[in-house]
Amino acid sequence: MDRTALLVMDVQRGIVERFADDEYLEGLSQAIAAARAGGMPVLFVRVGFRPGWPEVSDHNQSFRTIRERTGGPELGDVHPGLGLQPDDVVITKKRVSAFTGSDLEVILRAQNIRHLVLAGIATSGVVLSTLREAADRDYTLTVLEDGCRDADPEVHRVLMEKVFVRQAHVISIAAFAAGVIDRAQ
Repeated sequence: MDRTALLVMDVQRGIVERFADDEYLEGLSQAIAAARAGGMPVLFVRVGFRPGWPEVSDHNQSFRTIRERTGGPELGDVHPGLGLQPDDVVITKKRVSAFTGSDLEVILRAQNIRHLVLAGIATSGVVLSTLREAADRDYTLTVLEDGCRDADPEVHRVLMEKVFVRQAHVISIAAFAAGVIDRAQ
């Protein structure tokens, strides 16, 4: 039987400091708790690089800027406010999409996961890129509207209301927690 998993993406210390607030983390924690209560796997996706940044090309403007700004390859671990548990799967990616440069696809196949519930920072970054790639790979998709953040609220709104709805169900954390999507395992 196909399963559903919650992907919590790029909610790392260094990223949360720029984009999120306590209310965001509290809501995301509720989504995580609901997923766990329903027996749904929670997969945490983080971006990270080796010392010296060998994965970052000078041609990649986004990651080159991060490299220059942070100085170190780590953008931080999963934010401690999310209550990472020892048996949680943490996936490290090397690009914007959760699929690129990671073993996400292997983990999803091994667990027969075909429905992804997406949340993370930023809406116009990891959420958009992962949604597009997952749609191309024929996953069923749900996006937690208030489980995502972006530096530009208007970009967040347009993506949720006009772009994501073409390839995913867009719902609130409250609707997710109330069991609106099928969590049958």
